[in-house]
Amino acid sequence: MLNFFKRPKANDGDGPAAPEPQAASTPAAPGAPGTESARRGIGARLKAGLARTRAQFGHRIAGLFRAHAKIDEDLYDELESLLLSADVGLPATNFLLESLRQQVARSALREPDRLESALRESLTGLLAPLERPVETGSAHPYVIMMVGVNGSGKTTTIGKLAKRFQTSHQSVLLAAGDTFRAAAREQLKVWGERNNVAVIAQEGGDSAAVIFDAINAAKARGTDVVLADTAGRLPTQLHLMEELKKVKRVIGKALPGAPHEVWLVLDAGTGQNGLAQVKAFDDALSLTGLVITKLDGTAKGGVIAGIARERPVPIAFIGVGEQIDDLRPFAAQDFVEALFADD
Repeated sequence: MLNFFKRPKANDGDGPAAPEPQAASTPAAPGAPGTESARRGIGARLKAGLARTRAQFGHRIAGLFRAHAKIDEDLYDELESLLLSADVGLPATNFLLESLRQQVARSALREPDRLESALRESLTGLLAPLERPVETGSAHPYVIMMVGVNGSGKTTTIGKLAKRFQTSHQSVLLAAGDTFRAAAREQLKVWGERNNVAVIAQEGGDSAAVIFDAINAAKARGTDVVLADTAGRLPTQLHLMEELKKVKRVIGKALPGAPHEVWLVLDAGTGQNGLAQVKAFDDALSLTGLVITKLDGTAKGGVIAGIARERPVPIAFIGVGEQIDDLRPFAAQDFVEALFADD
């Protein structure tokens, strides 16, 4: 599993309420992060979180292969329909079908049931470039700017990320840059209080100014990571997208080279509309990563394949549930295995 929180050290020094902090145990107890039981538990949570997409995608595809006696154009046509219904999108669907045809010709496949492993291989290869570890040691503080539309789960995601950084022995500061929505500010404060993370906030005011103050506070305190919230907005609201560009510029003035990451929080349930969001935010802000939330509540997880084919912005994390451990680094092979797993 890739480590998304690698940091060289000379020496160690919109959603539900935030979970209570969990103390690390030494040595690792059964079920602790990094143990075999923990890895099995993470795999089980991923499988459970992708149940709806698996029913729409993996199960129906497996049933299609079993229902056909031979590999022919009728099978390819039905497979195309299934992929499109799972929000894979036309470009990614065409890519996967062409890859399958090439594997059938190259390996002289005749039995339809052998296509499942070939499809898994093609899908894993398509998604693998979206994996990317995040090295937070390149700057101090390391500033991550979080963007997304209202309702995507952005503020809750920030709280969960803060906890993950803490468990990796990194200090965190939260910037309540969503000054348009009082509930977002208060929600971020809840995460801060329960996890003992500092939150820089103002009553109203300018988003860029709040984040500017937060970065200066992080520099003064020697904080490792700044997570900067921003107001949710639709990519079609061009004047508001211009404000996001301003926030990014101001961050660079507060700390040259920042923001070091610009992550779009994307609700998986939006399907192909999510792909349009990726394109719009990437065009405006040059995204460095995605956090795809709410995969447990949708059958449209196939949109990840569409993103990989049409706008391959790396996926930092996927959310497959409400618990802190349900926000996990994206790994293509684990994702594909969960899509095709037996219930």
